[in-house]
Amino acid sequence: MADALFEEPPLAELYDPLDPDRSDLDAYVALAAEFNAGTVLDVGCGTGTLACLLAQRGVQVTAADPAAASLAVAQRKPGAEHVRWLHADAASLPPLQVDLVTMTANVAQVFLTGQEWAAALRSARQSLRPGGRLVFESRDPARAAWLEWTRDQTYRRVVVPGAGPVETWTDLTAVEGNLVSFRTTFANGRDL
Repeated sequence: MADALFEEPPLAELYDPLDPDRSDLDAYVALAAEFNAGTVLDVGCGTGTLACLLAQRGVQVTAADPAAASLAVAQRKPGAEHVRWLHADAASLPPLQVDLVTMTANVAQVFLTGQEWAAALRSARQSLRPGGRLVFESRDPARAAWLEWTRDQTYRRVVVPGAGPVETWTDLTAVEGNLVSFRTTFANGRDL
């Protein structure tokens, strides 16, 4: 299921301008090279930054995301014409027989139950060729990063081309057992 943030076209358009440093993807690009992966499935590709980076390096990439608005942003990026885009969630991936399946941390954190994780992992496994690899990362709960999710600590104002100044911040809304809930606000005085 897609996060509402990534399903709304105006909000999907803000994702890249509000998170321009994607050096976090360097590890995935390096692993694809290390594993000599000629084919990659990028699960939860979002706005397609990793998929396009890999495609520009000659990797055959299939990129899947449940949010149509994010895929629309992805399909306009340089290198997007070399990516096969799928509107699909992690539990309903096609059997592709790829060398590498990737799930970045933003993807791994959306699976809230053991059943959701099992479905995503089963689907990823069915997409791998024999000997293929799944690479993902997750957040370290021992760090308790959510304690810093306050307006004071997360507030940013960014001028976004086409949208003007956008203010954004995150607020922690609940911690219940192993689940942490939060709300991200975007405001620019215009109708996003």
